[in-house]
Amino acid sequence: MDGQSLATLSNLVLYGAMGVYAFTMIAFAVHLAFAAGRASRRAGGEQAAVAEQRVAAGVGGRGDAGEVGSPTARSAQRSSDAAERASLGARAGGWAMSLGWLGTLLLGASIALRGASVQRAPVSNMFEFACAAAFLVMLIYLVLAMRRPLRWLGLFVVTPVLLALGLAITVWYTEASELVPSLKSTWLVIHVPVAILSTAIFTISFCVLLLHLAQARREARKAAGLPVRFDNFLAALPTAASLDRTAYGLVVVAFPLWTFTLIAGAIWGQQAWGTYWSWDPKEVWTFVIWVIYAAYLHARATSNWSLRTANIIAVVGYLAIIVNFTIVNMYFPGMHSYSGLVTP
Repeated sequence: MDGQSLATLSNLVLYGAMGVYAFTMIAFAVHLAFAAGRASRRAGGEQAAVAEQRVAAGVGGRGDAGEVGSPTARSAQRSSDAAERASLGARAGGWAMSLGWLGTLLLGASIALRGASVQRAPVSNMFEFACAAAFLVMLIYLVLAMRRPLRWLGLFVVTPVLLALGLAITVWYTEASELVPSLKSTWLVIHVPVAILSTAIFTISFCVLLLHLAQARREARKAAGLPVRFDNFLAALPTAASLDRTAYGLVVVAFPLWTFTLIAGAIWGQQAWGTYWSWDPKEVWTFVIWVIYAAYLHARATSNWSLRTANIIAVVGYLAIIVNFTIVNMYFPGMHSYSGLVTP
């Protein structure tokens, strides 16, 4: 097959991956819905049990334990229904994981076909970067979910992945082409893949951070006796402390990778343009992101910052990543203008 045929096949496989991810998202949503329902029933179970004990005590225990309509019979029926619903939820989670692996394999195949069509690493423009980042986000999540119970996170990972792929194929798509001269360097397969990897880890951390902020607010309102919106849904998630540990651990891994990205980019810039730093918009924003996440880690290491404030800093850091990838790439001219898009 020639390069154009391989590029066309790559796009078709990408559409297939997106279709599989759509079903993955639905399966994760079903799994989470059953988990939320289970949490709601568990929250009300103790009150129901106490009420039934009072009813049984009030009639002096005259009701037969096996009699239809007795407290014991009703409790047994509820337990049976709960077990059936839990089984359906678990199966939905299993289907979601299997579909997630299938979609990720298809996405990996699409990226490989794109690389074969141009005979280079497919990481040189916004479309290719987005596809590679989406692939790594899903791969990292799926690998972590094999070792830890993370199915509750699946919906919040696959949804932004599907959104990114949709934007990649519709808004950021560029035809397969040769590299511009300044990108023809060994540093392309060092600097850019590490940037993609760190972005993928930051993405998962961002998803967990948003859930942490919502869960922390829920726990604070419940402790104060105030009503909570989406209480059943949030009850199906881990505690705020657990979510915080997960998000923090991911940032701790991603931050050194982003640091390497910044340093490697400076070295590559010296080789390509004769200067380590040129105040190019992309360079500046990459450094801004580094500073924001450094501030987050500093805030976590000191006692002068509240946990909520520190985590909001991390959220701002990821928003800066989005600005860097979209607005800076598309609308700020500079030596890093490799988006491949024609913009006003």
